[in-house]
Amino acid sequence: MEIQIAVVKANKYQSEESGDTLEFVERPNGGISVVMADARTSGKAAKAISSAVVRKAVSLLAEGVRDGAVARAASDFLYTEKNGQVSAYLNILSVDMLTCTLVISRNNPTPIFIARGEIIEQLSGETTPIGTSRNIKPAISEINLDAGITLLTYTDGLIKAGDRFGIPFDIRTLLESMLEEQQPTSQEIADTIMAEAIRVDQGRPNDDMSLIVLRVLSHANDKMRRMMVSLPFDSCELDNNPS
Repeated sequence: MEIQIAVVKANKYQSEESGDTLEFVERPNGGISVVMADARTSGKAAKAISSAVVRKAVSLLAEGVRDGAVARAASDFLYTEKNGQVSAYLNILSVDMLTCTLVISRNNPTPIFIARGEIIEQLSGETTPIGTSRNIKPAISEINLDAGITLLTYTDGLIKAGDRFGIPFDIRTLLESMLEEQQPTSQEIADTIMAEAIRVDQGRPNDDMSLIVLRVLSHANDKMRRMMVSLPFDSCELDNNPS
């Protein structure tokens, strides 16, 4: 079998810094985790907060700490650093080869969609943002690592797309339409959903948007691991006369 994970991000319109941060980390006993944090502020301050939370979580995951404990530790870290005055949403999505499961940790109210073939389920329910108090617990779900699973998780900027223009944006319906007659890659799903979110926001995203798509395929083309990063940027302005 093969795991495909795609991540795509878009900054809020005219914002140089995204308050969303995502990172991958290999698990010491096999598998991989993706950590996504969305700071509940904006601009550079939000980026600093989400980056610090993700660094904390990634370092603990790399040491073999279990996902639920990682989320609680990241929350306590943010609470201590910011005296409970700043909060963040946090998702940890893990492929655990020891248990052959997908472990989903949520401190984020946005629903997670899990498709098995064309049947889509929704993980939702009340969760608490991290950083507001001590001992905040995540909502933990664990599902078998079966072929044919597609999982989507994202920050709240995505579900708000189109709101200010009165244009509905239904992620679930879009995912259903992609899975009905096709076998898209994780990257194709992620790119299509993000492109539609930006379109209904008239090309000017009203918030930072991040999306993770994970697929479990029944076969692998070879035994090689791959990762591709695309990072658009404006041309660099070099200081040729440093003082």
